[in-house]
Amino acid sequence: MSPLRIGIAGPVGSGKTALVEALCKALRDQYEIAVVTNDIYTQEDAQFLVRSGALSRDRIRGVETGGCPHTAIREDASINLSAIEALEQEFQLDLVFVESGGDNLAATFSPELVDITIYVIDVAGGDKIPRKGGPGITKSDLLVINKIDLAPHVGASLAVMERDTKVMRNEKPFIFTNLKAANLGAAAGLEQIQAFIVGCMPSP
Repeated sequence: MSPLRIGIAGPVGSGKTALVEALCKALRDQYEIAVVTNDIYTQEDAQFLVRSGALSRDRIRGVETGGCPHTAIREDASINLSAIEALEQEFQLDLVFVESGGDNLAATFSPELVDITIYVIDVAGGDKIPRKGGPGITKSDLLVINKIDLAPHVGASLAVMERDTKVMRNEKPFIFTNLKAANLGAAAGLEQIQAFIVGCMPSP
């Protein structure tokens, strides 16, 4: 059976890598996991995940996309598909996280590459972000609104963000998080994200 492939996208600095790290640490005892990260010219995110102990080095692949990170997850996903195939040959995987390169609200994954998409935004950008829309906001399977601890410092209203997110996403789920706290051992929305992922896993 093929592993569930989860695409994780969002703007630079929103917390994509922090989410991947937290999910790997939370789920690795129950599931066989691997990660493919996309960076434009480096493998910085992959190296961070190795250093943080999210997974063993051999379960993490860093893909360098060059100047067009959109293309590597959408129009021509071959470099990512090859990385996933190599991981599948090495491990009996249940779950693969594919982290996009830092991007804007228009990022989308090819359905050939991932089964579901989690899109990460953060409160530091202000409470106007959800109502700006874009495919990441409106069409992702799960929207994660991160860094809720910063709301009082940047004058952002979580109530406004919640209201606008409900309008933009209709019935699609969203979760408020503080992933920095999650990686220090506090839940901060992480358990809800785990439950969402587990609910998407195919029945054995």
